[in-house]
Formats: sequence, structure tokens, C-alpha cells
Amino acid sequence: MRVQSKLLLTFVSLLSNFVAHAQVIDTTHVEAVMESSSRLTADLARASRSKPQFVIPLLNLEVGSRVIDIFGSGGYYSDLLARVVGEEGEAILHNNQGFEQWGINILQDRYANGMPRNVKVHTRSGINLDLENESIDGALIVMALHDLYVVPKRYNGEEYVAVGPPANVAYFYEQLMAALKPGGRFVVVDHAGEQGMAHEEVTDLHRIGEDFLREDIVAHGFRFLSSESPLRNPDDDRTRIVFDEDLQGRTDRFVLVFEKP
Repeated sequence: MRVQSKLLLTFVSLLSNFVAHAQVIDTTHVEAVMESSSRLTADLARASRSKPQFVIPLLNLEVGSRVIDIFGSGGYYSDLLARVVGEEGEAILHNNQGFEQWGINILQDRYANGMPRNVKVHTRSGINLDLENESIDGALIVMALHDLYVVPKRYNGEEYVAVGPPANVAYFYEQLMAALKPGGRFVVVDHAGEQGMAHEEVTDLHRIGEDFLREDIVAHGFRFLSSESPLRNPDDDRTRIVFDEDLQGRTDRFVLVFEKP
């Protein structure tokens, strides 16, 4: 009888480990969701340049996780994240008014198509995240973090001059650190800047230096885990602004992975 009980406990333990492992969101899981016929045509077309099957698994999420898509604009990643975490989980589509308006057309299409029910639209002012402490398992920000470092400028008829300071990045990282659970991942995708250019010159192009950003995020308390290369493009001219039509979707992009200690 004692032997049978021991065998039963061993079986239950193995089964629990298998179930837990099966719930981890990996590349195969994301690829299966990407093929869903219920997704927008525009989302399907974007897959080849965004490669979310390589980006999302870096968040180390499980089915049932709660994750935020920061400055998610039209909700491309929010939609995918909601599908991969399942109805037990939640994807927060965070925006401010500027980012929401930037993606308003695709966002309206998404509403019309049927936004996944577990997407929580979370529009706030400025760089405010407005999240409860230790309430999220992961955070993703795609081609938007550089904007917090851009010095706002206005053309005075002869040149562009500064009209204010960049955003308070310390406050942004403080909010994010508080909202993540211990061990929660923070994944950054952004346009790479040209090495050797001054920081402000790089951010004027809506790019950012990979080494600079990595060091700054670590300086704000995050632990660096890895730099990934699925979106690198060595043919990108990193001295050009990312809004040039022939560069859109083709810039050299780095992916950095951090975690909350």
C-alpha cells in the first residue's frame, strides 16, 4: 500500500510538471495563434517583418499570465498576446492619446473585427502606466521606448530648436519596476542608432543606441538577460530617420530582454 501511494505521488508530481511545462508560451504556441483565420489581414501581412514568434516567447509567459503592451498603438501585439495567454490571462493595451491616435485606423478595424475579450484597453496620460504593484507577469514595448528620450523640437524658420525636456524616464522605469512581479520580464524592441553619433542626433532620427539603452535600463534597477537578433538588418542606413517610406518595416532593430530581480 505504501509503495502504491509513493508511485501515485510520483505520478501526480510528474503530471503537474508536464502540465506546467505545456503551458509555457513558446515559438510553436505563438505560430499556431498567428495562423488563426480570425486575425486581421493587416496583422497577417505584418508577421514577416515583426516576427512575433521570436519576440513573444522572450517574455517567458504562461497561459493565464497578465502582460502589458506599452504604447501599443493599434494593438498588433496586444491582440496576439491576448490570444496566447488565453481567456484565463489578460493583455493590457496601454496607450496615451498620441500613440492611440497614431494607430487609430487599425484599432478601429480591430474593434470591428472583434477584439479578443481579454484585451484591456488602458489609455492614460503622458508616460503614466497606472498599474497595481506586482500585478503583471511581463511587459513589452515595441519601437516606442526611444520616444521617451527624444528632445521635443520645433522649427523656427531656420532650424529645429528644443522646446522642452525629454520625458522623465526615471519615473517611467520606477512605475514599471513596481508593476512587474519579481522575475517578470521586460522586452524592448527598438530601431538601432548609428554607432558614433551623438545621443541627441540618434534620437532625432527616432532611433536609439543599443548599448546606451541597455546601460540606462540596468541603471534603473533591471537585470539584463540577453540581446536577441531576429530583427537585425545590416543593410539599414542608420543615419536616416525611421519614417522614410522605404525604411518602414525594414530598419535594423534590436531586441533586449530584462527582468525584475
